[in-house]
Amino acid sequence: MNINNFTKAMRWMRRHKKLVIFIITMILIAMLASCLTGGHAGATMAVGMIIAGVEDGKHVVDGPLTTDLSREGSPDLLLNEIDQQIVKIRPMSTPIDQISRYAGSKHAGSMIVDYYSVDTKPTKTLLAEDVEESTPQAGQDSPVIVIKTRNNEIFDPTDTILVQNVAGYEPGTATESSQDLMLYVVDRNSEGVSVMAVNGPTINGVPNCFPNIMNGASLIRMGRAASELDVQSPQFEALPKKSRNLCQIFKMQVEQSTLQRLSNKEVGWTMSDQEEAAVYDMRMGIEKSYLFGVARQMWDPNKKEYVYFTGGIWNQAGKTSYLESSTEFNEEMLVELMRDAFTGNTGSKRKILIGGSGLITLISKLDYTRVIHAGQHVTKWGIDFAELRSKFGCLYLLLSEVFDEVGMSFNGIVIDPEYIQKYTHIPFSTEQLNLKKSGVRNVDALVMTEASCLVLRYPQAHMRIITR
Repeated sequence: MNINNFTKAMRWMRRHKKLVIFIITMILIAMLASCLTGGHAGATMAVGMIIAGVEDGKHVVDGPLTTDLSREGSPDLLLNEIDQQIVKIRPMSTPIDQISRYAGSKHAGSMIVDYYSVDTKPTKTLLAEDVEESTPQAGQDSPVIVIKTRNNEIFDPTDTILVQNVAGYEPGTATESSQDLMLYVVDRNSEGVSVMAVNGPTINGVPNCFPNIMNGASLIRMGRAASELDVQSPQFEALPKKSRNLCQIFKMQVEQSTLQRLSNKEVGWTMSDQEEAAVYDMRMGIEKSYLFGVARQMWDPNKKEYVYFTGGIWNQAGKTSYLESSTEFNEEMLVELMRDAFTGNTGSKRKILIGGSGLITLISKLDYTRVIHAGQHVTKWGIDFAELRSKFGCLYLLLSEVFDEVGMSFNGIVIDPEYIQKYTHIPFSTEQLNLKKSGVRNVDALVMTEASCLVLRYPQAHMRIITR
């Protein structure tokens, strides 16, 4: 093209500007359509279909694998988000269920769960008979006497025993010391426990005699003391205790008719909103069963099958602390409550107190001191707790309206999160029911299912609080 022809073409384009713009636009549209259809004019996008395999498997032909085809051919292949949602829906209202979900669960291969827990050997008992003061003759050896306690079996040879509030003595004298009397176990048989006094008084030149010890004196089992040539020690064996709980099948079904879904609404109330409300109601039911359920297996004559009911942790707790309703609740009572919660077991020093509104009100009215003081709010397991600190340990305090609903507003439970275990036979899942296709109802239906139970692995680490 020479310069004259180019100049004529430019003049023509300026005179027909609208036509040029229209032609360029149509060319761009054609190019875009060609890209979307894979470069073939008139072609349509490929849509796959599922065919059966030789061994009843599923295969996709004539198109790519999509999420819709995945749900049609393998409904359980794609995970739903509901399992994450259930942890987020109103966790403050269902603390027991919330903690159990965060802590994780063990798979149970049966609806009946048998589990073992190991207790600790008792460390304290009381003297059952008075011990009279020794009256040895000069030149005799240190006396060995047989004492009788209310639980002789907790002592073995080489154990040491601390006699509380009974004074020991200075070496080689009859002068009381500031330390309590300590005994050494020589033998144990059907007659009682043979012991020697480690820091007893010296009488008539005989060291380590016995002072008067009154019936009911506290005896604390302490560490064993071996001699230089000892190779062996009395055996120590602990047998686990077998317990049982039953998994309960929790279900909740949500339905919405097709016309309801298609109808215009003043507010955006959808199936998802109904699902969230159903999950909350289901969790509240699980919370009550986890707390106060009764473990039973019962025959349903209408369904012609057994129904399993799970046992709650309220009756599994190994300790009970009583509060007197006639006495004004004060800081001393709270100190005793925390003492009961943290002593007498080998549990952790951080536990959770979940109580009704009455109990929480009593605790909240107290003026705290440096002995027990209220710390900052602590967020754990997705729950906001109020923290109470003492020399015994730390309690995470939380209101549970479940106690109010069952008429126990002044009661509560202290649980050790380290020794709470959830067993799941059927994990929480959702399933779409095709009631239209089966000819039942013209609705969209969703059913949620979980079969689970909750157990306390170390009952003595958990405590009921009962106001009477």
